Amino acid sequence: MDDAIFDRRYFGFCLQCTFCHDSCCQHGVDVALAERDRILSHADALEPIVGSPRDGWFVDRVAEDVDFPGGLATRTAVVDGGCVFLRRGARGCALHAFAIDRGVDYHELKPMVSALFPVTFGEGTLLCSEEMLDGSLICAGEGPTAYEMARSELAWYFGPELIAELDDRRQSRASST
Repeated sequence: MDDAIFDRRYFGFCLQCTFCHDSCCQHGVDVALAERDRILSHADALEPIVGSPRDGWFVDRVAEDVDFPGGLATRTAVVDGGCVFLRRGARGCALHAFAIDRGVDYHELKPMVSALFPVTFGEGTLLCSEEMLDGSLICAGEGPTAYEMARSELAWYFGPELIAELDDRRQSRASST
């Protein structure tokens, strides 16, 4: 893991934000093929909410990526300057809202990369997203650490063993300063 997840801060209460206008959703997101398929299994109900046909929700390219479950990933399409699943005329992710409206755990539909953001992973390492590191994340700087905000999501995806390891690392870093 990159210790930056314990140091970098941001305004992590996204739907309480009044200044970014969901700017972190402008590029779309990487999606494991299993996640794509789960989303597409709800396409009939999602199409009217998303406002575009299902055949345009994902880019055509599928890439090998060992960091993703199943080893293959694609990406959500960008439509009108934002992820295809960005709620137009409202805040946040249409997949997240759809799941909550139907009483389904949002983890079943929302891509893992979205749920963890701005913590991400690559080449076997847990780290801060590029936007967090290069200063382009508009809400970076003040607030909880990236780890504090992603801790429950990391627990959901990777389990209590990883959280125990991360908590120990955070504690040992705090003790040494």
